[in-house]
Amino acid sequence: MILGIKQNKSYTVGSWITIGHTIIAELMADAGFDWLCIDIEHSVIDYREVQELISVIQSKDVIAYVRVGENNNRIIKRVLDAGADGVIVPMVCTKTDAEKVVNAVRYPPYGKRGVGLSRAQGYGFGFNEYLDKQKDLDIIVQIEHIDAIHNLKEILSVKGVSGSIIGPYDLSSSLGKIGNYEDFDVKNALSNYEKISLEMNIPMGYHITDQNIGKFIEMHKRGYTILALSFDAMYLGTILRKSLKQIKSGMI
Repeated sequence: MILGIKQNKSYTVGSWITIGHTIIAELMADAGFDWLCIDIEHSVIDYREVQELISVIQSKDVIAYVRVGENNNRIIKRVLDAGADGVIVPMVCTKTDAEKVVNAVRYPPYGKRGVGLSRAQGYGFGFNEYLDKQKDLDIIVQIEHIDAIHNLKEILSVKGVSGSIIGPYDLSSSLGKIGNYEDFDVKNALSNYEKISLEMNIPMGYHITDQNIGKFIEMHKRGYTILALSFDAMYLGTILRKSLKQIKSGMI
């Protein structure tokens, strides 16, 4: 189960890691996030770096997720064997897609994941303990297409799905309204996502890509409990620009 739900918190706050360096992971884990997601969909982070980042994050008692590049059982298996506490899977549009994710995460009889003896299993010395842990690995599906909204009840009904994260940019793109969040169809799709998720009591997620605390508070009030605030490169770029702007404006 998702960390915040287990601790009876009203929300969890996480962030995205797109830079494959352990110093980044250590700084962000020390900052106090509940969880961090290593993004291998939109980054050049490789599998060796994934395992190193997971190890650093978990050493700080922070949950380590990996957002995989696609709904692929081999990719999911590798990041879980590296020790990830769960996966975030993009572009889940049907019940069959969701079932495929669950099968990739769980060992039989709950799924179809192949058995290996890697970091997650203590290289063979902690396999029995991992058998219990893998039943609680978080499975978070990304709802990023209008087809997923149409099939949302079936997707969220799949046993093993822990929660979902809406992908508003791709969702708007699937409607031919890319980035236009004020469009009626886009707002209606988001409203349907919220209505169905809340009715089914399945945790909703949202990624605020900048550091807009007002947006964070708004989404929390709307019932979102898996909340991601910005990402490593955005944090770095923001403080660089802010600092230099202040310096240059003060010297003119």
